This record gives sequence, structure tokens and C-alpha cells, in this order.
Amino acid sequence: MQKPKTFEEQYPTIHRFVEEIGWIEVGQNEMVSAFVRAYDLGGTVYEGEDSYPSMEAALQDLDAGIKAYLEANGI
Repeated sequence: MQKPKTFEEQYPTIHRFVEEIGWIEVGQNEMVSAFVRAYDLGGTVYEGEDSYPSMEAALQDLDAGIKAYLEANGI
């Protein structure tokens, strides 16, 4: 049986982001409609969709959104 991937293996950009740069929020929020969000000290890095078909889809989107931000900003 294959060993399940760790969070770090499955979502490497989220892992790097929270270890080195900022933080993430997952779930409903009264002030923001996005289900997944990423922030750094400068403010909002990424806001995802209002809902997702699964938690996996939400985390995949968050990982991709953070990756795009990091690449666009040369980080």
C-alpha cells in the first residue's frame, strides 16, 4: 500500500508560504466571501472562490493562487 502524501508534498506552495511569508484562512467569513484566502503583512495575496466541490479542490486552488502571486512578484 502506498503511503499517503503529506500536506507539504501535496501543497508545497501553501507550506512554503505559511512557513516563510504569511498565513492562510479557510472557511466562511462574515467580511469576505472567498472560502480560501492568503495574506501577508502587506495585505491580501489571494482570495479564492465562494465555494468548492471539495476541500481538496479548495486547497489546490489556494496553492495555485499563491504560486501565481509568488511568481508574478519574483518571490
